Amino acid sequence: MAETGLDGRDEPARGPDDHAELLSELDSHDIALAVDPEAVTETARTDTDPDADPDGTFPQSVASGGPTPTGVILWTRLAPDVFDPAEPLTVQVAADDDFDEVVYAGAVTDAERIRAHDYTVKVDLDGHLQPDTAYTYRFVYDGVASRTGRCRTLPRPDVSPDSVRLAVLTCQDYLNGYYPAYHYVAEEDLDFVVHLGDFIYESDSGVFKGWGSHEYPDRAKSLPSGRDHAHSLSDYRYLYRTYRTDRFLQEALESHTLIAGWDDHEMVDDIYWDSETDAPAGNHPRSDDPAFMTELVADAMHAWWEYMPARVEYDPAGESLQERFRLWRDIQLGDLVELVMTDERLFRDPPREAIPTVDNVGPHREPRGRTMLGDEQHEWLLDTVTDSTATWTVWADEVLTIPFRLGSGPLSVYPVQGGWDGYTRERQRIAEAVAGAGVDNFVTITGDMHCYIAGYQQSSYPGRVTGGEGVAQGERIGVEFMTPAITSVNVAEALHLARGWRGRLTEPLLSRLVTAMNPHIEFFDSHNWGYSVVEFTPEECRYVGYAVDKTENSPDADREVLAAFRVPEGEVTLEDVTHEHRR
Repeated sequence: MAETGLDGRDEPARGPDDHAELLSELDSHDIALAVDPEAVTETARTDTDPDADPDGTFPQSVASGGPTPTGVILWTRLAPDVFDPAEPLTVQVAADDDFDEVVYAGAVTDAERIRAHDYTVKVDLDGHLQPDTAYTYRFVYDGVASRTGRCRTLPRPDVSPDSVRLAVLTCQDYLNGYYPAYHYVAEEDLDFVVHLGDFIYESDSGVFKGWGSHEYPDRAKSLPSGRDHAHSLSDYRYLYRTYRTDRFLQEALESHTLIAGWDDHEMVDDIYWDSETDAPAGNHPRSDDPAFMTELVADAMHAWWEYMPARVEYDPAGESLQERFRLWRDIQLGDLVELVMTDERLFRDPPREAIPTVDNVGPHREPRGRTMLGDEQHEWLLDTVTDSTATWTVWADEVLTIPFRLGSGPLSVYPVQGGWDGYTRERQRIAEAVAGAGVDNFVTITGDMHCYIAGYQQSSYPGRVTGGEGVAQGERIGVEFMTPAITSVNVAEALHLARGWRGRLTEPLLSRLVTAMNPHIEFFDSHNWGYSVVEFTPEECRYVGYAVDKTENSPDADREVLAAFRVPEGEVTLEDVTHEHRR
């Protein structure tokens, strides 16, 4: 059968012998790079019909991302049935809501480029805007104006902001709930939105979600390939188009500038790099086909690049998929926050053969040489964190870094194998480097586990998890905050414990059990969904976890503060301030 290739053409299915040929072909693929300012002309049509419906022309609305001190990347997508190759797409950026003070205007005229990338457009305004400034923007096509977006540039690295306020989001399975959390994010007073990954899920409606999951018939979808997992670029593009039609998701991306990472479901569930085949692998029906998996992950990255306004290095001459996209980067938010983002999927070794237990989880039991980050990214992370001069050094990490134990003594297991419990040697090296350098105000924000966690990063932990029986309680070197899933199935839902009397009984019980089994964890909840806001000031870091009812497709869906913690500057202390935010 034919598959859709990276450039949108139908290509014959490949076999294992085509792996080397495929890698060489990747060099010439037309990736959806943001349009440089030189490619945007000043002959922009700006007249608009005030009665025109923007959704018919811009079905996925608009978004901004990749902020720098002097620009952002603006994104939109045109409806294919209104596309006219002779019609330019205008972009306007203004200092006011009415576009009376336009500071930038131009037009994208490369029709073939627009058509080649699923009618998506990205315009890079780096060098055209002022630092630490909010703007409004819109696209205009054939007299129809898009919805108005709002974007923000970064402060200069040498200035001292009064605060930096970030929403932290992750894990939004479209099939498993609605997005009212995004409506509340849109209304938040934020500087930026940080998305840690799982923006899409690569499966369709036939995949099991858990015994306690609700049914959402209007969220059902069917992949163009007809499979239950993505098999082509067309499938991934379809997923992004579908997710981006949600009005609440659009509302949040219109309101705030995005800083985007990825996790596994943008590509393949539990993706890792198989060094024996030099190809990606994971939970996919064709994971045993290296050539197919290489092409599939390239397709996934290609679609991510088209649909996410991210500023990520791309090297078309890289010798492998890992070298094409450099997701790992650091972002300076003045001298207050240095945000360090890592890629914890494309470089990781395969998971351990058995679920980590008290007898095999520690570095002394783990096979040597295992890595999640790869050598180059590992060294970059250590250098960046230990050399940081910002007041707050913040690691935006996709998966849980601190140990997560269930059980007691010799009956303990560490079930989150996809987190750092499966890569304990490397975790220990990172902790030792942070402790040895005396990094102050070290904060990790993380996702993936579909729960809320507030805990302590430590140089070592009691028990066998960091070096053998009898290891003493280590030095606290930082704090970790996990943001919940927006909709994806959590532990309580999977076990049919999230609702009604079961939820009222098991929610406090599970929270107490987890914190008792893990003394470094101060708070745990896996009965709710929502988002978190993390604010940094010269005096403190403050985390607020919000629970939002995903079963209501309404802007009035129930929302409550589930937990809030304060970390004073210069101290590694979690102060519970939930009562202050529930007033």
